Amino acid sequence: MASIFTKIVNREIPAHIVAETNDFLAFLDISPLAVGHTLVIPKKEVDYLFDLDDETYTGLQIFAKIVAKGIEKAIPCERIGVTVIGLEVPHAHIHLIPINGINDMNFAKPKLQLSQNELADIAAKIKEALRSE
Repeated sequence: MASIFTKIVNREIPAHIVAETNDFLAFLDISPLAVGHTLVIPKKEVDYLFDLDDETYTGLQIFAKIVAKGIEKAIPCERIGVTVIGLEVPHAHIHLIPINGINDMNFAKPKLQLSQNELADIAAKIKEALRSE
């Protein structure tokens, strides 16, 4: 069965997409730790990040770097934190999280509750920042 991320790639379910290439997709996390929390995935469905072939793994990291620069430009923060947990969805993904301190990346803390309009506005800001890169 296709993962929820594959369903997003196939446009079977909606997402606030901020960047896309032929091989990769970046979209806002719907239960973010911070405004601008973005997930970066390969379109190819592979469960575990370290099971990706070298070309896809390297391409995903480069794509994540590009997206992180756009987030950093659009969302006021000290840095973009990067984490890979990979237990929530069986599809390799990287979390890009705007942070101002180490505690901003604590996945045990309550998630933000943002409206669809708020998410759409955040996505638009990140897309705009990426266009101006």
